[in-house]
Amino acid sequence: MTLLECDLTDYNSVQTTLQESEPDVIYHLAAQTFVPTSWRAPQETMNTNVMGTLNLLESVRKSKYNPKILISSSSEEYGMVHEDEIPIKETNPLRPLSPYAVSKVAQDLLGYQYHHSYGLKIIRTRAFNLMGPRSGEKIVTASFAKRVAEIEKEEARFKAKFKHSETIYKIKVGNLDTIRDFNDVRDIVKAYDLAIKKCDIGEVYNISIGKGHSIREIIEEYKKLTDAIIITEEDKNLMRPSDVPILIGDSTKFRKKTRWKPEYSWEKSLSDILTYWREK
Repeated sequence: MTLLECDLTDYNSVQTTLQESEPDVIYHLAAQTFVPTSWRAPQETMNTNVMGTLNLLESVRKSKYNPKILISSSSEEYGMVHEDEIPIKETNPLRPLSPYAVSKVAQDLLGYQYHHSYGLKIIRTRAFNLMGPRSGEKIVTASFAKRVAEIEKEEARFKAKFKHSETIYKIKVGNLDTIRDFNDVRDIVKAYDLAIKKCDIGEVYNISIGKGHSIREIIEEYKKLTDAIIITEEDKNLMRPSDVPILIGDSTKFRKKTRWKPEYSWEKSLSDILTYWREK
């Protein structure tokens, strides 16, 4: 395997990498993926996600190569979803509520346009929330797991010194009531492979479990997995200017096409994430 470095925001860099790699398949996953960061750095988010995608598609269009391209978009595109629209189908209106979500809508529609205008072999996927071991600590499931592992380490030191401990530890939180359709990244990787192999060119597909869990439930699940006494404390700095209340996806279209079936339960994923941070 050869690793080639490429700056997606630099058109010449993308062209050079395309020529060096001569791809049969492109999995376009590169993006600024963190919603809170998009509020702080909207220009960087748009430049990376939108212009980066445009540079990639233009480079392919002008090249001699004709690879299959998977554009990894996001459930955040759906944004403000009404109660009678749950579970969300691919035909649901896109009402993005963050700079990140807007950038993913633009990326998604660029894929649609370049397929229909130039015949590029593009498949678009809208994966719902990802989680799993080794995910970045900015992701909510990883952020909480890291904090629990830190608390356990602190608790162990405290007990070693004082023998008995009834210390109460705090985890700072934002909005605990938002509901998301969490998917293990290990299942999503398999889904992307199936999408390239079995899905129709030019189509868009939701990838989701089809069941929602609140952020509060994540905290409660981690409490079950530790002996430490943990409470939550609301931090206004963790609140977003606007938040999507609920995102639960309907992946019937994708499952019928690929026979994809998730292997990792929500509980197993959270347990594996906590184990990773305990070891780290």
